[in-house]
Amino acid sequence: MRRILFSLLTLDGRRIASSLLLLPLLAFSAVAQNAPAPTTNITLGQSIVALNGPWKFHIGDSPIDPQTSRPEWADPNFDDSQWETVDLTPRAGSFDPTAGYSGYVPGWTAKGHPGYWGYAWYRIRVSTAARHGQKLALAGPADVDDAYQVFANGRLLGSFGKFKAGRRRPVIYYSRPAMFPLPQPEAGNNGDAAAQVLAFRVWMEPNTLRFEPDPGGMHSAPLLGQAGVVTAQYKLAWLEVVRSYSFNAILAVMFLLLALMAFSLVLLDRSDPVYRWLAGVFLLTAANAGNACLAVWTQLEGGITFNVAQEVCVGPLITGGWVMVWWIWFRLRRPAWMPKLVAGLTLLYMLSQALGQDFFFTAIPHPVGVVFHSVSLGIRLLFLLLLAGIAVEGVRQQGWEGGLALPAMLLVSIAQFENDLGILHIRTFWFPFGAQVSLGQIADIALAAAISALLLRRLLLSLRQQRELALDVKQAQQVQQVLIPAELPQVPGLAIESEYRPAREVGGDFFQIIPHESDGSVLIVVGDVTGHGLQAGMLVALIVGAIRSTAETTADPLSMIEALNRRLCGRGHAHATGLALRIASDGAVTLANAGHLPPYLNGKELPMEGALPLGMFESAEFSLMQFHLNEGDRLILMSDGVAEAQDEEGHLFGFERINELLHQPITAAQVATAAQTFGQQDDISVLRIVREPQPVERVDSQPAMSFR
Repeated sequence: MRRILFSLLTLDGRRIASSLLLLPLLAFSAVAQNAPAPTTNITLGQSIVALNGPWKFHIGDSPIDPQTSRPEWADPNFDDSQWETVDLTPRAGSFDPTAGYSGYVPGWTAKGHPGYWGYAWYRIRVSTAARHGQKLALAGPADVDDAYQVFANGRLLGSFGKFKAGRRRPVIYYSRPAMFPLPQPEAGNNGDAAAQVLAFRVWMEPNTLRFEPDPGGMHSAPLLGQAGVVTAQYKLAWLEVVRSYSFNAILAVMFLLLALMAFSLVLLDRSDPVYRWLAGVFLLTAANAGNACLAVWTQLEGGITFNVAQEVCVGPLITGGWVMVWWIWFRLRRPAWMPKLVAGLTLLYMLSQALGQDFFFTAIPHPVGVVFHSVSLGIRLLFLLLLAGIAVEGVRQQGWEGGLALPAMLLVSIAQFENDLGILHIRTFWFPFGAQVSLGQIADIALAAAISALLLRRLLLSLRQQRELALDVKQAQQVQQVLIPAELPQVPGLAIESEYRPAREVGGDFFQIIPHESDGSVLIVVGDVTGHGLQAGMLVALIVGAIRSTAETTADPLSMIEALNRRLCGRGHAHATGLALRIASDGAVTLANAGHLPPYLNGKELPMEGALPLGMFESAEFSLMQFHLNEGDRLILMSDGVAEAQDEEGHLFGFERINELLHQPITAAQVATAAQTFGQQDDISVLRIVREPQPVERVDSQPAMSFR
């Protein structure tokens, strides 16, 4: 299990004497005797002493005394003379190759028990001479694999980790400061210092062998001393723990802000998928760093739970996510199966991590775990090759932009092997100002810097493209203003008014009013193309051009509709509804319809046969009808944007409301305003045509209709 990076102040007798000049003199002597149970004699003042040894050590777990229900190896009278003798005194200048702090002592795997995991026991006999009433305390080892119970003369003082009766495997946590009050020592018959046997029952997880160099048991000595001094040292050690992992908290906040920035860029430019991938990877990185602080500073999450979350779930997702980020960033398209390959490798990486890290050693045999650990290593190497290939292609296509990302990509790739480098005794942790900084964190910072620079450049390019697009849209609006007449032509005998309100900057509705001076008739064509925005506006321009060119040769509504249909067929999704009508000077009307809403005559919908929209089939048939406009008759043409207006609760404006509106005198603008106020969803266009009184009265009172 990866150990928490904090350092405890360990003082020998000479340093204590020089630093506590105003305190009672401390005398310390450790004598290794030839007796079966060696005793370390200690005289304590207001000070603490490192219990470096000699310790008696034995692998395995203790049998339970049936009478006391206590471990026999914790009994002070137990004969441990045949046990191994170990010393926890660190070599000068030694430091933990994984955690990086000084005072590191190799574990039992480096002392004759390679590959062993499980329980082991440490015992030491100490003799303490303290003033009457002076309270003593014991600080647990600062660095231990992975959990322990501590006994004094057979009595359980406490534990680090959760040991439950009947459960062989305890719940472990990241190493952190722990202290245990000691019972008041009793002087011997001759007033000699009282002897106590301190015993540590230590448990190491099998997966710790995967994470640590020289793992196994205690890597630093417990501290024994006056309770007040031990308490002060305990608080200082907690400050060291908080400070050492403060950089993780900074990383969590930094990447959370980057995730929020990436999400905001998604809202700014939905067409670029790289922002969504970046937001997801940044969010996972922030969660990973924040979860590390949670696991270190609290006991809300066990060590195994944290490692499963980090090594099995979040870590592989981040690795696969970065590959996809750079793949999309450099706009690579080949090979097309790359996203599926990355997804498959990520899932296989997660599975190999779960089975290869001995997290489930009771269900997965260790030899099987070794195989999957090798598979995990191979997948990481494959990810490294994929990133290298993407980087080379990115540099080739993007030039200096790819070169800027290359160092960060290299660091991220190396950080994938951080644990493996630590096992090889290659230092991957540093402690500037007492805060832990790992190789992976350095890679994250470099990556964040590179991504920030590249995002700024990409954002500037995106803003420039949006300005160019806005200019295109503005020009399209100007073109559409030319195509959609703002001032309607004067037609003798007819009062025509129009209202056009696009749902976006560029609309998809259209109408044209083309009078014929030779016979006094007028040709009116209205319609609605499929879609919205600039694409719809371009299609409107095509249709209006076709209307104008066709009107030069014929004014027949059916011929006009058929000509428009031929122009749109074969153009992919270029579809539109359309309606063309010719009103003669005497009020006779011929109307051809291609899927458009029927007109309303004096508030009533004209009965028309259905027909397909334009552009569906070249040989499509369209409905045709004829009727007459009498003086004072009102004919209203509208697009489906009126009926399809929708309020906040999802209710449609509908045809019933249209009927209610048109049964009273109403202008085109009032119809459009009513629908827009209700909740505009689509383009709205309304034409109102009224037959004005003629100098010579007509006899007709009812509109005559005929159908073909």
